[in-house]
Amino acid sequence: MAVLDSGGGGGVGGSEDRAPLLPPSSPSSPAHPSPEPETKGYWLWALTLSAGISGLLFGYDTASISSALLYLAPTLSTPEHPVTTWDKSMITSATSFGALAGGLVAGVCADRWGRRAVIWIADLLFIVGALWQAGAMGVWSMVAGRVVVGVGVGVGSLVVPLYISELAPASHRGRLVVISVLCITCGQLGAYAVGLLLGERWRWILGLGAVPAVVQAALMLLMPETPRWQLQCGRRKAAAETLAKVYGTPAITSLLAEIEAGVRTGPAPPLRSTLKSLFRVPGNRRALTLACFLQFLQQACGFNALMYFSATIFAGIGFRSPTAVAMVVAGTNAAGTAFAFHLIDRVGRRRMLLVSLAGMAAGLSLCALGFLALPDLTTSGLPTPPSGLPTLPAAMIVAAIITFVAFYATGLGAVPWLCQSEFFAMSVRGVGTGAATATNWGWNLVVAATFLGVVEHLGASVAFAVYAAVCAAGWVVCYRIYPETGGLAMEEVEGVLRDGWGVQAV
Repeated sequence: MAVLDSGGGGGVGGSEDRAPLLPPSSPSSPAHPSPEPETKGYWLWALTLSAGISGLLFGYDTASISSALLYLAPTLSTPEHPVTTWDKSMITSATSFGALAGGLVAGVCADRWGRRAVIWIADLLFIVGALWQAGAMGVWSMVAGRVVVGVGVGVGSLVVPLYISELAPASHRGRLVVISVLCITCGQLGAYAVGLLLGERWRWILGLGAVPAVVQAALMLLMPETPRWQLQCGRRKAAAETLAKVYGTPAITSLLAEIEAGVRTGPAPPLRSTLKSLFRVPGNRRALTLACFLQFLQQACGFNALMYFSATIFAGIGFRSPTAVAMVVAGTNAAGTAFAFHLIDRVGRRRMLLVSLAGMAAGLSLCALGFLALPDLTTSGLPTPPSGLPTLPAAMIVAAIITFVAFYATGLGAVPWLCQSEFFAMSVRGVGTGAATATNWGWNLVVAATFLGVVEHLGASVAFAVYAAVCAAGWVVCYRIYPETGGLAMEEVEGVLRDGWGVQAV
């Protein structure tokens, strides 16, 4: 599993810019994967579930606003400034803005202070942000609270997949990262359930987000740092102890040596040097392109428009209990993610991603057709419930959204987070994953800030047709450049992008 440093450990000029990520004769190339020792399953599950609470918080804090938006306007409005559609967009998109900032700095912080320490920072932000929202008395106060919790979301969404990937064996890495994504979907489902139970008590809905953060902060006291980061800091003994906890086998001596061969040790290089390595080394540059493109695709497909505004959408098309319908959609997301958990290490990332994008495009196209048959979708709040059952086009829209969400969950919902944790060399992993996470939240901000306006001025049919076109174009790009990495150790994945996109080997 020997891997050459990809340029981040020293200068980046000269021959290092052209150095391959794996030597041509490396026995640990993708064609010759190294056998891995047997793991202690219970310990890996403990690690994953402890870290996955960040996913639960991620999901809860992004979806809880969907229910709260239906009821917060009277409380936050003043005679001089009633809450408007633009205010609702600001409140919703503030989380994405904060997450963008958090994603930009989290990678650098994770490299300098460790993955576990950054998870604690995310927990602190979740607690402060949740309590701030619960006590907000005006629109701008609510926006500020959403920004704080958003920074926590951005930090957590970067560091948790990274933490799990660096601890998980290759044969289980895909499923264990999917567990963190499943925690996100469970958090979203829980947010809708709490919204349904508490109704107009929106302050409680938002404030309860602090509880899981407190639990995780306590649990992480029992969890170790990742051995790859420990080795990078020269803490070889601590890394060996961590591997012994995870694997519990004499084979850790050879495993430690294999991981150590791919990790730069010593003081962290200047950020400028790491950035040069990220862009100048061809394999690193391809990894950055793939990770950022998939994170763009995950947001530009419009999925989080449903997470933020699903209750508003279902109220606008005539459902008496829009939060209950939104909860069905969130349940579909959780079920689809659980399905992905069972398949991703067996079927492979590439195949699941392509099937996912095709199904998403079909579901969104049907959704756009359904909206053509309905009046303009209202975004001003909860409308008067209809006297009868929802119309056939409304039922068609719900079925199409469920189809879209089911296919999203089985592929695009999980693969981008796995991709950005797998493809980057250790020397640029913190900065690379930071750039990818910032791409995700930057486009999340665009979607959250524009969705209500697009629906109000152009119609929901146009919005969902654009999302369908994005998925179709994404399928074409992924078919051409996204390689399979299932079953490869993280140090071996770098070799896939050494001389090209690696698709021809699939």
